[in-house]
Amino acid sequence: MNFARSFGTLVHPTSLPSDYGMGDLGPGAYRFIDFLEETHQGVWQILPLGPTGFGNSPYASYSAFAGNPYLLSPDLLLNKGLLDEADLVYHRVPQSARVDYDSAYKIKDDLLKKACRRFFEKNDRSEKERFIAFKKKNRYWLDDYVLFMACLVDNNRRPWNLWDEELARREEAAITSVSERLSSEIDYQYWLQFEFFEQWMQLRDYANKKHIRIIGDIPIFVDHNSADVWANKDYFEVDDTGNRLLVAGVPPDYFSETGQLWGNPLYRWKALKSTGYRWWIDRFRQMFHMFDAIRVDHFRGFDAYWEVKADAKTAQIGRWVKGPGENLFTAIEKELGRLPIIAEDLGVITKSVVALRDRFGFPGMKVLQFAFDDPGNGFLPHNYVTDNCIVYSGTHDNDTTLGWYAQAPEHEKHYLREYTCSDGTDVNWQLIRLGMLSAANQAIFPLQDFMSLDTEHRMNLPGTTAGNWEWRFTDQMLGKVDKDHIRRLAKISNRNVRDIRGDSNMSDIQAEEP
Repeated sequence: MNFARSFGTLVHPTSLPSDYGMGDLGPGAYRFIDFLEETHQGVWQILPLGPTGFGNSPYASYSAFAGNPYLLSPDLLLNKGLLDEADLVYHRVPQSARVDYDSAYKIKDDLLKKACRRFFEKNDRSEKERFIAFKKKNRYWLDDYVLFMACLVDNNRRPWNLWDEELARREEAAITSVSERLSSEIDYQYWLQFEFFEQWMQLRDYANKKHIRIIGDIPIFVDHNSADVWANKDYFEVDDTGNRLLVAGVPPDYFSETGQLWGNPLYRWKALKSTGYRWWIDRFRQMFHMFDAIRVDHFRGFDAYWEVKADAKTAQIGRWVKGPGENLFTAIEKELGRLPIIAEDLGVITKSVVALRDRFGFPGMKVLQFAFDDPGNGFLPHNYVTDNCIVYSGTHDNDTTLGWYAQAPEHEKHYLREYTCSDGTDVNWQLIRLGMLSAANQAIFPLQDFMSLDTEHRMNLPGTTAGNWEWRFTDQMLGKVDKDHIRRLAKISNRNVRDIRGDSNMSDIQAEEP
């Protein structure tokens, strides 16, 4: 599926400016969208928006359907009358270039609980009607999620396979008992999701009205400690009490000599197929209710995935297993129609992965930081055989371009300088220019590259657990970006979103009640 020619920025909402320790969906997000409009951009790409667990990774979420309540903006709750200025004044902290998750969570927990109490005390009829409608429309995932979160809090966030065995097995008596005992926490979790989707959909509408499309991200695998696995054990490689049997990862590659052991339970694809892939269809419907397009992370896993025993220490020993492939996407397309999906097709990609991607017209990814080892490298712009692709300088898993260049092998640096007819100065802008002038329909760049930032501002280092997902920017940093230069590149590359209207390929797929 071809996307309209455009360009945009990759940055996650946690990285946005705010007064509460981490980015959120409030004023800083609206100012960032204004920045995109001012620089003639048409795309904002983000990472997964789900509620995060250990390590704060957006790729390790308690739910494949829910939103992260810590992204809720206290300022917007103030505007709704659910908080007072006096509630906020002692919780505001100075903007910084790092997320302090511990402090931010404490701040948000206090404010969100106050706002929730006022929501139920306020008894606003129209808002209560929206709340009830939200619960009804989303009950196919929401009821299990709020119960899971209430139980998780009650168990000090221990993984669900360590809860009482009757609850881990979801025995009826245990579910009834805990639902009654934790009813207050369950109501709180319902409200958090209601407010999240209220704030998110308003923000998305604001972006769309400015002709800016939001690209979301859907991880292929879900976290073991999630409502998804707890409520749907038959679909995952776990035993009756939830212990993992087979887990996901990737074999050794250029990111890691021992591979990456992700630990997510693998799917039982035969069980999913027997339902017509209903869980996956619901998941994609939810994503296209939230976003204008989605990037499917680890796309090759739908063709074949790396299977590792749950007790393995690394991902070195495993085997390739055939995935659902064409059957899954045919089922999704039959129910939801042709969808604007981007295939994350990085790493060692086989002919069958390419065939699956091309069978459905999904654009793949071209990462310029991987391009300069050989003139025949497929990531170099002169080797693009189709415009149906997305070019990036780097992704959230890469170093910033300045950081990458500083550590790149000398022969790659030399080739880059020859290729760009430059001396290596402002190499981030050289890669941005290459991407903008390429044939790729879309060009997307991490905000750090527009800001000329070094390794210190990297978002994630695969294979590590400390210090990731913490990068933020301040309003002052955004104000220093060379907007005129971005607008000039947009003009000469024919990517000015103000001249591109009516992109039907990125239309919203409205969620329906299953």
